[in-house]
Amino acid sequence: MAARDAVDAVLRDRGRRQVTADQQAEALVRAARANAELGDLEDCQQESQHDGPGWEAATLRLYTEFVDLATLIRTSPLQAVARAHTVLARGLLPEDDLGRIRSDSTVADRMTSLGRVLAAPTSAPVIVVAAVAHAELITVQPFRRGNGIVARAVEHMIMIAGDLDRPPVTVPELGHLQSGTAYRHALDGYRSATAEGVRDWLLHVAVAVTRGAELSPVRPVNRSGEQRDR
Repeated sequence: MAARDAVDAVLRDRGRRQVTADQQAEALVRAARANAELGDLEDCQQESQHDGPGWEAATLRLYTEFVDLATLIRTSPLQAVARAHTVLARGLLPEDDLGRIRSDSTVADRMTSLGRVLAAPTSAPVIVVAAVAHAELITVQPFRRGNGIVARAVEHMIMIAGDLDRPPVTVPELGHLQSGTAYRHALDGYRSATAEGVRDWLLHVAVAVTRGAELSPVRPVNRSGEQRDR
């Protein structure tokens, strides 16, 4: 898959080339800011817009716990999702709403199903698992606010947990942001529950992941082990 190859090009030969803490930090900041910008856009698209500060500071706070949460996302997925929302929405929502799924039986059932899928062994590619989790969280809208930000963070956590982006130096969130309206249209396709719609969503995520690898602060290496310009 092209997306996997693009990420591998960034992370290739890690034994010969150390990925620095500064590079990881820069990648996470880029990812968080792109995710927050999409979150602000999503708020604006809601019928009732929310006043107050945007999501950037809260999303940067979430991404400080990002790698630790990735260690839970395939073993205790619903715990990781709830923790991600709690960290993100602290100070923006009432304490009782932090990490708490909306009281709706359909929401609860779909979240339970998602948790089982993420915790179960699978031979499916990591990008497919990450894409499904991302779309499910946005479709189900388990929390009052911040669902899109949590969904995109979870997608990236799954990539880390699956060793696709470990250490995390790619920015798939920026890939989604740069796709413009194609991101929302691809999500609409997933929500349609048609084979074509789901396929188009998976293809969209693969393109976003590829673009996120290209935008990494770590430059790919060529066959001689030298970093190449983009």
